[in-house]
Amino acid sequence: MFDQATVEMLMEGVVDTLYMTIVSTFFSYVFGIVMAVVLVICRKDGIRPNPVVYSVLDVVVNLTRSFPFLILMIAVIPFTRYIVGTTIGNNATVVPLVIAAAPFVARLIESSLLEVDNGVVEAAQSMGASTWQIITKVLLPEAMPSLINGSAVAAITILGYSAMSGAVGGGGLGKLAIMYGYNRYQTDIMFITVVLLIVIVQVFQSFGNWATKRSDRRIS
Repeated sequence: MFDQATVEMLMEGVVDTLYMTIVSTFFSYVFGIVMAVVLVICRKDGIRPNPVVYSVLDVVVNLTRSFPFLILMIAVIPFTRYIVGTTIGNNATVVPLVIAAAPFVARLIESSLLEVDNGVVEAAQSMGASTWQIITKVLLPEAMPSLINGSAVAAITILGYSAMSGAVGGGGLGKLAIMYGYNRYQTDIMFITVVLLIVIVQVFQSFGNWATKRSDRRIS
């Protein structure tokens, strides 16, 4: 059906897409956890209420999430060039992917942390636990199954963003779909890229479901 060069091109597209998605998901979670924890502990009923910090971060998160990804990717071109030295390719795509996904991830994590029973937090406070101990030994461990499940959702969302990035210089399967499937009317390439993206989504979600069950102490 496809010659060897086409197969190699598709496999390279899969590798590039996985690279962008996994790296972006990792850094989005790093920044997202920080933002989510600050939002949770600084809210009015949090363990360290701070209305000013909460309001500012809440607005920043909401504003960033409101940008369509393609517009955001173009808007941060100068910043992307400053960080990685180029505005095209896989590494250049990671920068706007992280900027776009981190606020979304922060909201996912915030929701997960808010699901933790207040009684557990209050018990830790009554035993003299510090804010850091409550975060690292109560909030994050108790919310772990939800956090892992959210990571699958985040990875799939970032996968979709990475495919869109092919329209403005990104790599991966999105680039192949636009370059060959759209511009050159090669519907077979378009079809196989869609199939590959569906397979990747299924793998991410299945792994997320499996990891969530493994981490949930209520099911063990």
